[in-house]
Amino acid sequence: MKKFLSALATIAIMLLLLSARSEQEYAFTIYMIGDSTMANKNLKGGNPERGWGFVLPGFFSEEVRIENHAKNGRSTKSFIDEGRWEKVRSQIKEGDYVFIQFGHNDAKADEKRHTEPGSTFDDNLRRFVNETREKGGIPVLFNSIVRRNFVNDTLTDTHGAYREVPKRIAQELNVPFIDHNALTHNWVASLGDEASRQYFMWVEPNTLACCPDGKLDNTHLNIQGAKIVARMAVNELIQKVPLLAQYVRHYDLVVAQDGSGDVFTIQEAINLVPDYRKSGETRILIRKGTYHEKLIVPTSKQAVSLIGEEGVVITGSDYAKKLNRMGEEMGTSGSSTCYIYGDNFYAENITFENNAGMVGQAVAALVDSDRAIFYRCRFLGNQDTLYPYGKERRIRQYYKECYIEGTVDFIFGWDVAAYFDNCTIHCKRDKGYIAAPATPQGSPCGFVFSHCHLTADKGVENVYLGRPWRPYGQAVYLYCEMDNYIHPEGWRVWHNKDNLNTPTMGEYNSTGEGAVSNQRASWAVKIDNPSHYNIDTVLRGNDNWDATQELIKRHTTR
Repeated sequence: MKKFLSALATIAIMLLLLSARSEQEYAFTIYMIGDSTMANKNLKGGNPERGWGFVLPGFFSEEVRIENHAKNGRSTKSFIDEGRWEKVRSQIKEGDYVFIQFGHNDAKADEKRHTEPGSTFDDNLRRFVNETREKGGIPVLFNSIVRRNFVNDTLTDTHGAYREVPKRIAQELNVPFIDHNALTHNWVASLGDEASRQYFMWVEPNTLACCPDGKLDNTHLNIQGAKIVARMAVNELIQKVPLLAQYVRHYDLVVAQDGSGDVFTIQEAINLVPDYRKSGETRILIRKGTYHEKLIVPTSKQAVSLIGEEGVVITGSDYAKKLNRMGEEMGTSGSSTCYIYGDNFYAENITFENNAGMVGQAVAALVDSDRAIFYRCRFLGNQDTLYPYGKERRIRQYYKECYIEGTVDFIFGWDVAAYFDNCTIHCKRDKGYIAAPATPQGSPCGFVFSHCHLTADKGVENVYLGRPWRPYGQAVYLYCEMDNYIHPEGWRVWHNKDNLNTPTMGEYNSTGEGAVSNQRASWAVKIDNPSHYNIDTVLRGNDNWDATQELIKRHTTR
């Protein structure tokens, strides 16, 4: 019994520690209280309605937690009477924010919701502000967004005094105030009656299961409208609450499985990127989740940046021997989970996975993109995990602080200058091969692994650094730490058994128990000048591409 209680105590402590650790990951929490124009929505039947607070998380870094407590139909009175405010108030900690936006329902005659401007409405807003401050929180007041009410082609106010009270209370109590009504009024008025309908819940009959008879709703926003209104709020917040500015992020598109983004899948977002966009980078945030997709970034979608929240996985389970819909074997290239063809591609904090298992070739990512950068990404698979592919042209790719795992030839490719910088290369099986480059004769360089750590599952041994997929294959390891599972010979031949002079495979200044250079294969090259393999030499090219500066630019863009 004592052992059982001790075990329970241990579990309890671990849960507390995990909870505490989770709390520490956030700089602060933004609590949102308000009505349906701010609230999260039920997505049943393809419902496109969104409160602007629903999409707000896509505008902030993961350091910020956003809890949206806004609810359809609530006024300041009903929000208090139903205990919703007390639930929020009890959770507020020092440094947290409370965004307050009411008015639509306070004006209604229903006695359970109605409040009076200059009286109860004012008092309730004061209560939210004062009780937030008592907990060490920071209140921010908003007035209601505009209702789309055109009279003789003129947008006409419907909120009256309820529009002015939040501003007055903000001045009285020295609270940041966002004039959301004025912002949205100017926006809708500039669009006019007809054009503004596309941002509200105007739905044609027989188009959506959620409203088969159609809908003409001038109060509530659809996905596009909510995104615009949220952006307005964020732009004002940067000015009115400067401390928030460092946590704000700007993305062209947001992917989210919970409906808080522009679309639900990554492929939908890629499809929305303009072909051969001239204005440069398209930034796409992928919110946390596992995405079961066969993702294709076509040639016409250039300078795409995929930024993943913590825990984003793109996964698939195709493999070379699997039959496609035509009854043919997919083949190695056909097995890939992701295909990246557009040049100037950038990915950050994303896991690319093929989870088919030990079934032969099964690619996680085929990358036929010149000037591609992967930063802190993971590539998970077994045989043929990562496929840098430049068969039709010579291309350059930069992998920075990535994790790549597999069993056999799990980093392989055609005519690619690929630079792996401070990556972890992990082998999952005995007698495997890490690199298998196919480098054409005369190419200046193939794969370069610089300052990487070579690791393996427990018990794995006799893994080779690589073998040339074609006679002139090139792969070198510079300043890499190698665990003891690396085979003493290091390298092995493949197709070119009769000619050991064509591959360029070797290492420089390896460390660790696997670095036994005096036992390496006799045909391995002796690298005397590692500067020949520095990042500028390998990747710069005729267009003077600076991969490290490009990474800094793409990583720090807000």
